[in-house]
Amino acid sequence: MDYDAFGRIYEYFLGEFARTEGSKGGEFYTPSCIVRLLVEVIEPYHGRILDPACGSGGMFVSSARFVSEHKKNPASELSIHGVEKIDETGRLCRMNLAIHGLEGDIRHGGNLNSYYDDPHASTGKFDFALANPPFNVNAVDKERLKDSVGPDRRFPFGLPRTDNANYLWIQLFYSALNEKGRAGFVMANSASDARSSEQDIRLQLIESRSVDVVVAVGPNMFYTVTLPCTLWFFDKGKAKTPRADTILFIDARHIYRQIDRAHREWTPAQIGFLGNIVRLYRGETLDFTMGGDDAEAKLEETFGKKSKYSDVLGLCHAATLTEIEAQGWSLNPGRYVGVAPGEAVSDEDFKEQLETLNEELEGLNAQARELGQTIARNVAEILEA
Repeated sequence: MDYDAFGRIYEYFLGEFARTEGSKGGEFYTPSCIVRLLVEVIEPYHGRILDPACGSGGMFVSSARFVSEHKKNPASELSIHGVEKIDETGRLCRMNLAIHGLEGDIRHGGNLNSYYDDPHASTGKFDFALANPPFNVNAVDKERLKDSVGPDRRFPFGLPRTDNANYLWIQLFYSALNEKGRAGFVMANSASDARSSEQDIRLQLIESRSVDVVVAVGPNMFYTVTLPCTLWFFDKGKAKTPRADTILFIDARHIYRQIDRAHREWTPAQIGFLGNIVRLYRGETLDFTMGGDDAEAKLEETFGKKSKYSDVLGLCHAATLTEIEAQGWSLNPGRYVGVAPGEAVSDEDFKEQLETLNEELEGLNAQARELGQTIARNVAEILEA
């Protein structure tokens, strides 16, 4: 059986379902171009791979395709592990793996929840983590998480005080990695600049020297949301490299192909170009398996024939920890990359900034309400004494 051909047909129908069914279809489908860039950057050639919000398994399939394109057998190179809260979607993931000639340990259904449950005993065990988790989830029962907080546990940097699970997911990806592990995941833009307790967690992440690359993604790349997002990449082995005290920021908001009025994507050449910017920065061998001659030509046009990494205004900047501290430990690429000459701030950029500020305001308002309640309780206790 031609697993790859059959699998591509299956992926096409998954994509069409997500496109036509709106939020229902988008619950289990991440656009393949986003998934492929995540894979290009973490380079999962061999090892244990985890997706704790695995949906229909697109992250696993793209990782397997990456291995296959590099002339190895993904069934023997990758050990696949996933968690999916929705039972029907978990079964869809297992079917997707089977169609592509893959097997994996996929836990799903019932009351299984990646915040509270760790069916794969993941802490420190995985070479790779890939995911597109749900953004800005609230009402997580933090009391159930208290035994998982602390060094060498699932939430090593503490629990955020705000009613938002973004920094729970972020820590789950970090804590799942072994000492050389890499993670790539989709995250809400607001997490890059979140204040208060979330900023404290972000500072600890940055000081761990594990944050490797952050990529800004423009709007309309997903079928269910129009807002931009950010791709975060961790590399636990980075601390022992020359880039230990820098983080690479890439602004890819102006790189895309328009599919129709409401949807965009990255072409293979654009994915290959972005992936090889990261390889230049890391000092790795360039790889044009994705994008071929077009990606190579674009890289040469941008960085010169010798293709040595350098900052490019409006595209990429390798920021030092000193620069990042000066920006309040922000991981927002726009703060570092700048604007290319002649490039105006678009309405979309303004909307993104406004949305980020609004989310930050909501967080501050929530903290103010909590503080007000604490003060009221303290005053009541004093008066009753």
